Amino acid sequence: MSEAYRYKFRQDVDLHEAESTLLLSILAAEGLFGAARVRMDAGYAVDGSIRAIVVDASTDVGQAVCSILTAFLQREFGGSAFGVRAVEAQDGPIARECER
Repeated sequence: MSEAYRYKFRQDVDLHEAESTLLLSILAAEGLFGAARVRMDAGYAVDGSIRAIVVDASTDVGQAVCSILTAFLQREFGGSAFGVRAVEAQDGPIARECER
């Protein structure tokens, strides 16, 4: 099992906008680690049924994406618009390749 962070959003938060903010966070991580390393080490999943985004934080890249995402979400939606907590990802890294 690996470490991950689950972001759960209030009903009034547009989940598509939150996912766009995640993609911006991944782009920012590319500035730190390079595109190839981010492509290999970053993973996430979006579950609209529970209004959540889960980000794999088992690598340095993933931890950076989570830090950047949390800061961006707070700035964009406000701290009370979402909750974030560490969870265990059952099946290893979260497999969702970012399409560019």
